[in-house]
Amino acid sequence: MIRRTFLAMTAALTFSAPAFAADMDIVDTAVGAGSFTTLVAAVQAAGLVDTLKGPGPFTVFAPTDAAFAALPAGTVEDLLKPENKDQLVAILTYHVVPGKVMSTDLSEGLKAATVNGAEVTITLDGGPKVNGAAISTADIEATNGVIHVIDAVILPPM
Repeated sequence: MIRRTFLAMTAALTFSAPAFAADMDIVDTAVGAGSFTTLVAAVQAAGLVDTLKGPGPFTVFAPTDAAFAALPAGTVEDLLKPENKDQLVAILTYHVVPGKVMSTDLSEGLKAATVNGAEVTITLDGGPKVNGAAISTADIEATNGVIHVIDAVILPPM
């Protein structure tokens, strides 16, 4: 049942996603989606725009605006301050895996090294998750990789 639901969501996304998404890089795809304004602002503040517009390929586990809004009050504002740039870069690069990892590549217990250097863990029980954050939409293709939408901001180990 869960697998069918996930496959149905993936198919719905495939047929409802803008046709131009595959003609844009990860940053432009995120901007065009309209639900990643906080993520895009954070990527800009961290100085990662050029990197994520680069050749890649990258897999980005992209938290929605609602995921950022769920953080404790003031967290995003503090992270966007210039003096916290290193911490912001560490968090954002923890959401990026080098290479193009499609949903069909995910398996229970899969560990993937992030650009941050730490690993994330994929689980499938109850629906696909990365470090416990649910993947709500998978396989949004861009010219330099793929985006998987997640419902929470994942934090690297300290």
